[in-house]
Amino acid sequence: MSIETEKRRGFAALYKLCPAAHIVALISALIIALYLLLRENYTLMQTISQKVIRPLHRLMAVFAANFEFSLAELLIGIFAACIAGYILVTLVLLIMRQGRLQRLYTLVMRLLSAGLAVYALFCLLWGTYYYGDSFLDASGLERGEVSAEQLETVTVYFADLLNQYGREVERGENGQYAADRAALLARSDEVFKAAEEEFPCLEGPDIRAKGVHFSRVMSYLDFTGFFFPFTAEANVNTDFPGALFASTIAHELSHQRGVAREQEANFTAVLACLEYGDADYCYSACLLAYTHLGNALYSADPGAWQEVYRGLSDGVLADLAASREYWAQFETPVQSVSNTVYEGFLQSYAQKLGMRSYGACVDLLVNYYYDTALAHFGLA
Repeated sequence: MSIETEKRRGFAALYKLCPAAHIVALISALIIALYLLLRENYTLMQTISQKVIRPLHRLMAVFAANFEFSLAELLIGIFAACIAGYILVTLVLLIMRQGRLQRLYTLVMRLLSAGLAVYALFCLLWGTYYYGDSFLDASGLERGEVSAEQLETVTVYFADLLNQYGREVERGENGQYAADRAALLARSDEVFKAAEEEFPCLEGPDIRAKGVHFSRVMSYLDFTGFFFPFTAEANVNTDFPGALFASTIAHELSHQRGVAREQEANFTAVLACLEYGDADYCYSACLLAYTHLGNALYSADPGAWQEVYRGLSDGVLADLAASREYWAQFETPVQSVSNTVYEGFLQSYAQKLGMRSYGACVDLLVNYYYDTALAHFGLA
């Protein structure tokens, strides 16, 4: 018997151990390979993302809206439980020496096929957005370079708005923001109505965001929210301090409306909240904008940043302090690993600044709101 015949029989024997896993792995690997080869083809990615995936996401979002709870959280929980249970049972059988090599191979193959299948679907349902039109392309806005003077002007403008809206929102005895999160979620389906009139590319289903039950786990992973492309749901952490809760809702709803890039989702969140006009959403949006602008101004001109910071109201300072204190408790190796993995994910979709890509929304904010800021201070 030839060596080639032995090899074929060996492969055939392995295939028979878990044929479905081999088929799923092969198809998934082919999809991933095609995606990696063709993702730079703008026309193809634009067609798939806008003509296929976005309409599909709209249908999925409408369907998922029939459930008060997060389908995404349920599916993730079931998937994780099944994987953990399968691994545990296999390990027990391995310890009992029952078909050790065959079971070990089957375990590895099934886990590999599951991972490849999830990533392949993710490439189709979300990765295609990164290589079609961005929000900048679709909206016609430009993200040009900004001067330190422009940056300071817009930072002062948002700090002024922050103080203004900070006096209008509900606060607790400790002076910190204390709005009802359930109420914010309940009216989240209205947030983008005004913004999509100005930017039709933001048009989408008027669907509410959903709070995540196991939000504390998200905090350990350093996530305030996530869009789940397998159900088209906007999911929000309900555990972190509430001052940024409303703008986080708008951020995830931006993803639901096809805004894939993080810096653009931050900008559209600020835009939608301010256009919506609700005090809670406006305050949260201004805090989000000030955070990005303030960080950029600190790097460009620490003295100017200090002047702006000194002008913040006690309520705003209390909210900033609450946020720092909350997130400090999660500075663990788990959070570091989560950030590293997520940074790698962003870079894999051409988000070349990695986690720093969130700072890129500063250019959008300054370019879009600079004239408004000048008019606000009577300088236009």
